[in-house]
Amino acid sequence: MAAATTTPSGATIARAARLGGALRLPGDKSISHRALMLALLATGTSNVRGAGDGADVRSTAGVVEALGATVERLAGGAPEAGNVDYVVRSPGADDLRRPDRALDCGNSGTTMRLFAGILAGRPIRAILDGDASLRRRPMARVVEPLRAMGAHLEGMSGERPPLIVVGSERLRAISWSTPVPSAQVKSSILLAGLAAEGQTRVREAVATRDHTERMLRARGVAVRSAADVGGAGGAVVEIEGWQAIGVRDEQVPGDPSAAAFWLVAGGLHPDADITIGDVGVNPTRRAIIDVLGRMGASIEERGGDATGTPTDGVTGEVGEPVADLRVRSSDLRAIELEPAETAAAIDEIPVLCLAATQARGRTVIRGAGELRHKESDRIAGIVAGLGALGARIEAVGDDIVIEGPTALRGSVVDSLGDHRLALTFAIAGLVAEGATTILDADCVAISYPTFFADLERIQS
Repeated sequence: MAAATTTPSGATIARAARLGGALRLPGDKSISHRALMLALLATGTSNVRGAGDGADVRSTAGVVEALGATVERLAGGAPEAGNVDYVVRSPGADDLRRPDRALDCGNSGTTMRLFAGILAGRPIRAILDGDASLRRRPMARVVEPLRAMGAHLEGMSGERPPLIVVGSERLRAISWSTPVPSAQVKSSILLAGLAAEGQTRVREAVATRDHTERMLRARGVAVRSAADVGGAGGAVVEIEGWQAIGVRDEQVPGDPSAAAFWLVAGGLHPDADITIGDVGVNPTRRAIIDVLGRMGASIEERGGDATGTPTDGVTGEVGEPVADLRVRSSDLRAIELEPAETAAAIDEIPVLCLAATQARGRTVIRGAGELRHKESDRIAGIVAGLGALGARIEAVGDDIVIEGPTALRGSVVDSLGDHRLALTFAIAGLVAEGATTILDADCVAISYPTFFADLERIQS
């Protein structure tokens, strides 16, 4: 049997005899989104090199173009990773074009939430829409702060998309505490804060990924980030309004969320040695690397910098740290994750649950409720899917409990159209006895269009 057989209705994965070789990953999705958006807000020409070419990033590029920029898509420098380069020529933030049709965000919550913040401070009316999955996702957490700043936002179905945004030229700065840690909500407020009078502050109980802050600083925008040592705890980010964004080229590192699947595959498989090149290891994104290390995964890391530019670590880094990662077969042990650790690795929790099925002992992942509001209810999806493969896994409220190790056996599992579930089940198929069939597996193209080619590559 071939390692993977794909059809329009699904994919069938066979257990792998061994896993080995070197991979280059898609460009980081989070950074690709933001680089295109900031290129729209800067006046002039920006080059975005090595961007991910998944459907979500393409949605962002389409919205950038609909708002008045010229977007040229070129073949990237790492074609085996499926990356592309973009050249964005923009009239700048003050001359965005009123779109003549709804802005299609596809399946991308990042596209919708961050553009809501951008449009909140511009005197235009726009409709942000998406596919059926995105229309089910709640937007209240961005709608509420943006309304407080003076923008008019209205969902056509409660606070769900399609989302009508009528921006204001005179937004008010706010101080906002996010009830649930979310880099998308924080970034939406910061981008709106650029067009607000005064200082906008966002307080988080747990510091979330900081790509927006880093990339704004690199483009000349003053952003202050600090750990809050006061009684409230958490982290604070502040931005002054009426700042212009400068033009800057961006080299996008490999996506650590994509790397997570191969790190788990290498750690689980009894005969594995995989090297992953140029992975972003931003401190706010590397939780999966550190958690797997605590579980006993054999991961070697050789570091560098995506831009080759020194960082100062105090007034704001001007580049994203990167590293080559090598993972080999490992003997994993169970751990317990507290809510702050769960929040730091929220996108990687499904594949971490897979790792826990093969770890000795009882793994508890606490405070994973945010997963219920992703492309699917990921808690329900991962419990059902891994359970069908023989895992001892259950949800207890917003916690996930896994007993290991358990031998997995091939079965039919449903991705629910969620790319991270499909990718997790495919990795499970590499170590499960028999054949694992994943329904709606083509949704992996949302974030990782070259995944099945990479899966073949590490077994050849």
